[in-house]
Amino acid sequence: MSKMAILVLEDGSVYEGFSFGAEVDAFGEAVFNTSMAGYQEMLTDPSYAGQIVVPTYPLIGNYGINEHDAESNRIQVRGFVVREECDRPNHYLNNKTLHEYLAESGIPGIYGVDTRAITRRLRSAGVMMGMITSSKTPAEALEEIKKQPDYGEIDFVSTVTAKKPYEWKDNGSNGYHIVAVDCGLKYNILRLLAKEGCRATVVPCTMSAEDILKLKPDGILLSPGPGDPALLDYIVGTVKGLVGKRPIMGICLGNQLIARAFGGRCFKLKFGHRGGNHPVRELATGRIHITAQNHGYAVDPDTLGSELEVTHINLNDGTVEGLRHRELPIFAIQYHSEASPGPLDNVYLFGQFVEMIKEGKQFVRG
Repeated sequence: MSKMAILVLEDGSVYEGFSFGAEVDAFGEAVFNTSMAGYQEMLTDPSYAGQIVVPTYPLIGNYGINEHDAESNRIQVRGFVVREECDRPNHYLNNKTLHEYLAESGIPGIYGVDTRAITRRLRSAGVMMGMITSSKTPAEALEEIKKQPDYGEIDFVSTVTAKKPYEWKDNGSNGYHIVAVDCGLKYNILRLLAKEGCRATVVPCTMSAEDILKLKPDGILLSPGPGDPALLDYIVGTVKGLVGKRPIMGICLGNQLIARAFGGRCFKLKFGHRGGNHPVRELATGRIHITAQNHGYAVDPDTLGSELEVTHINLNDGTVEGLRHRELPIFAIQYHSEASPGPLDNVYLFGQFVEMIKEGKQFVRG
């Protein structure tokens, strides 16, 4: 019989279940994800740094863990909360269980809880700090939560970025050279750039614009990442130094960084957009895209200057999902064009980025 465990939220609500993974306590911002598959990609997505993730799909772990579906070099979530944990996965690529994967990484999980009730709580009250514990009472856990810094006070990007520059292992040999600024990069971005024939170099988020340009990139990609973009003035300064020098594509946090570089501001969403089923309208064509998303902040369109225009909006709440510069070769999306987990409807945007580089060379300076 598994050890009893609880999830306690900062509003005092308590959810009882059983421990799996590592038997340690964990704090984090509790958020939910509505994807029906892709739990390994969720666990390794750097945009989940500092968060306890609650999948709404009830059965998790049924196809195990494999060597191909990781989106970074480690599990990034603080904790994992599921309705039913499958301890006998069945898949030809499986090489370990979800429990083993979490345990060897020191990450706690809890199963047997009512994830529908947790999701409803977060939708009505908004995301909040929480704690997974199998050693403390609810009252003790709540006191510990009160001592922790709020999620929005921590620069998580600096904890997930690459320590030093590196080239992607499966680089295309004859295509454009893309420098990806790693704010919480997912590997599938690099895989898809390689499919476009591009050679990708990943650099830390702390690298200056001057040093990035010394690498002689044909284009710059600003990656997704965790946390509040208001804490990232040091990266915004880098983006300002790259504007007009090379074509730029931003994804998720990259979208927010571009907005901030042109004077825009961001705000925190009540419960964020996380999952693989978010409808987005492309304003120029009216086309609807079903998108993968993972963000808790959005661009305030009323703060954008005249240089940027909104290109996409979220059909659920009307928030900004894409931006484009009116003159320079710069565009960005708030959703995840690389998917992982899917849907894969928006991978065409990497081809659009390559085409923009071809056409945009006439605009760049230096």
